[in-house]
Parts: sequence; C-alpha cells; structure tokens
Amino acid sequence: MIIYNNCISPEKIIFIISILIFLSTVFSKVMYKIGIPTLILFLGIGMIAGCDGVGKIYFDDPHIAQFVGTIALNFILFHGGLETKYSQIKPVLKSASLLATVGVFLTAILTGIFIFYISDFTILESILIGSIVSSTDAASVFSILRSKDLNLKGDLAPLLELESGSNDPMACILTILFLDLITSPNSNIISYVFMLINQLVIGCLLGYLLGKLSVKILNKINLDIQGLYPILTIALAFLIFSLSEYIGGNGFLSIYIAAIIIGNSNIISKNTIIRFYDGCSWLMQIILFVTLGLLVFPKRIFNILSIGTLIAVGMILLIRPIVVFLLLYKSKYSTKEKLFISFVGLRGGAPIVFATYPLIAGLNIASDIFNIVFYICVFSILIQGTFLPILAKKLHLTEDHKENYFLHYKYLEDNNIKNKLFEITIKEESNICGMKILDLNIPQNVLIILIERTNQYIIPKGDTTIKSGDKLILISKTLDDFLDVKNEFYKLN
Repeated sequence: MIIYNNCISPEKIIFIISILIFLSTVFSKVMYKIGIPTLILFLGIGMIAGCDGVGKIYFDDPHIAQFVGTIALNFILFHGGLETKYSQIKPVLKSASLLATVGVFLTAILTGIFIFYISDFTILESILIGSIVSSTDAASVFSILRSKDLNLKGDLAPLLELESGSNDPMACILTILFLDLITSPNSNIISYVFMLINQLVIGCLLGYLLGKLSVKILNKINLDIQGLYPILTIALAFLIFSLSEYIGGNGFLSIYIAAIIIGNSNIISKNTIIRFYDGCSWLMQIILFVTLGLLVFPKRIFNILSIGTLIAVGMILLIRPIVVFLLLYKSKYSTKEKLFISFVGLRGGAPIVFATYPLIAGLNIASDIFNIVFYICVFSILIQGTFLPILAKKLHLTEDHKENYFLHYKYLEDNNIKNKLFEITIKEESNICGMKILDLNIPQNVLIILIERTNQYIIPKGDTTIKSGDKLILISKTLDDFLDVKNEFYKLN
C-alpha cells in the first residue's frame, strides 16, 4: 500500500503522481543529452520519492507493482509491435526465436550455476534468480535503441527488438517453475514443460488470429470520431492479452504478435494510432520504472552490492556472450555483430516485475532476490545502455540515415488554415528526381499546389517533372494523409 505522512487523500496522491511524471519528463531531456538512458532517471526519481528518499512515500505492495507492470508492458509491447516491420524481422525469425527460447533457458541455468558458486543461495534459489533475469527487457531495448536513434547496419535492430519482445514467456514460466519447486518440492516438472509449450503455441496462434480479426474490426467499424480509433485499439489489446492468458497462452507474446499484424496491415487512422501509442509507451515506461523505484528500499541495496555486481558483470562479460556465440555459431552474423548482440542483453522492467513473484509467494529470501534483481537491472541499463551507442560506433555497426539525404520535410503550421500545409525538399540523391507527378502514388486527399524551383514558382501539372532542389508545397486534410505521402516517398527511395 501507499502511505504518505499517514495520509492518502486522493488529491495528494494525484499531486504526487503529477510531480513525479513532470520531473521524469523534464529531466529526461538532460539525461538524453549527456548520453545516460532515461530509464535510470525514472527509477531514480521513484527511489528518491520513496521511503528512504526525500519524498518519504512508503510503498510496499508487490501486488500493485505487478499489476502496474503488467499494464505498462502491454502498452510497451503493443507499441513495439506496431512499429516492427515484418519485412525486417522475417530474415531474423530463426535467430531471434533461438535467443528468445533456448537462449533464455541457457541463460537461466548458466546464471544459476554462476550464482550458486559465488553465493550462499541453494541451487534452486540460484536458478530462480537466473530465471528472473534471463530475458532481455523489451522496454529497455525499445527505449534505448529508438531514443538513441541508432541506425544499426543490417538487421541487428530487428533481431534485438524481436528477441526482447518475445522472450518474456520463457523467463516467466521458468520463474514460476523454480519458484514452485522451492515452495512445493513435489511439483511435477513435466506439467511445466507442457505448460511452456502451450504458452508459446497458444500465444503465437492467438496473437496471429486476433491480430487479423482486429484489422478487420478497425477497418469495418467506421467510427465517426477519429480519436476513438486509438481507444478501440486499447480495448482490443487488453482483450487479446486477457483472452490468451485465460486459455493458457502467454498474453505478452500474443499482444506483441497481434501488434505486428496490425502494424503491417492497412488500417484506418494508422498513423494516429501509432503516434498515440508512442506517447502512451513513454508514459507507461515512466509509470512502470517510477513504481518499481518506489517499491525498492535503497538502504537495503547496500547489503547486496558485492554479489549484485558480480552477477551483473558475469552476465555481461561471460554468460550472455557464451549463449549468443553458441546459438549464433552458424548464423550469418560476423564476430563483431555477435559481440554487439552479446552486449545488448539489457535487463530492465520485465525482470523486476518477475521479481515480485517471490514477494507475493512469501518466500523467505524474496526481499534479497528482489533487491539483487533490481540492482542487476539498474547496473545493466546504466552500463550497457550508456555504452551501447559507443560500442556500436567503435565496431563500425552504424550508418547514416539514408532518408536524410533524399528528402527534407517541413510542417507549415498556420492556425488560420484548417487544412495541413507541408513542404518537401527533393535532394539530389533522391530517386524521385526525374519522375513526373502523375507517376507518384499520392492519395486523393493530398495535392501538390506549388513547386518552388530556382527562385520561381511553378503551378504543377500531371506531366510536370520533379527536379533536384525542388520544394513541393502540399496541402492535405489531415496529418495522416501527409504521412502516407511521406511513407510512399520513402518506398521510392
């Protein structure tokens, strides 16, 4: 529960939440500029606001933290799936699937053995900790790869994002399995094997089918208010998650796959939905990490600093590289790429949420496990998240954004005009140079009303040829219409 100076009045809780979100948003700009992952800021603000910090907010309810984590991960995974292009993940399906299943299992076992030999935990307790931290975290990977605006060569980004978006089911079932083996030694392991298979198969199948159904619903329902489409997708996302969980699948896997299906389909108000989830995803990351920061007691972290550091360093420098190089031995990835994939084994929100399971189960060492997992995740985000862009550049695995050489976009905002005006500058390297306007696949709701060329204005016609340096002035009814043009121009390049 939450206690703040023995008072929990609604207006005070709302005030505290608004201040925490405000500080997280404002200071994230500073963190971004100095190259430190903003997720650390969100955790830090939660810890500072907590009982051991200046805020003196006492929060010790793992049930609420787990519920908040589940809701937040739904939004984060759904947004990640929406922006995942099938054409990009198709070449990496095999490698990502290996890392998300066999890779997680090997990580859990190897980490457990490592912990057993450097600590006083039993072998089952050690593997339980290994299971909790065995998956890479989607929130951390999506946030850091996309906020850092890294343009990684080849298909490294799709591989890492697909792995992080699909490896939670294995980590979740391993956590439940070893937690039950500790609390109920007579548990049937075979039943958990079948449970894992069911979660993966049902999760994938249901995600695909409900994703297809969601596309039909979004296109057939014909809502009069455009702003309701993102709300409808929230309902669909939660339905997919809950239905999958109810019939034995993994909800996180279902919601991610469904989002990939929706994001790669032609749906009404697609760009509005994606922009909505972009904002929601950041909001949920703030809420998730601030909540998890509140749940931890920083003074207790000092008791596990040495063991936590050893485990974190061991996972980064030893266990993750062993797993990656073993599973990707015969893959197309070079040694430099495998080194980078090894380093991007980021831990974050999902493992901390899984660490609430032992707390809810009432395990005697649950507090120590939670603190260790929390510290490992903070260490991972801070060290790996900070040095990830540096390592990518040192290994020469980044490249410039090609679209910046082709086109330049500018939104001409005018509050007196109801329609949207845009300016597109065609650069020399663009494949659009030499094309006629009638050859461009421009939506009916968009018109090129003017072309500025060498200090003169041209009224465009269908047979007007576009030249390098042309500035096209477009008018559209909505921002979505223009974004469709932007996407079409990207395809041409």
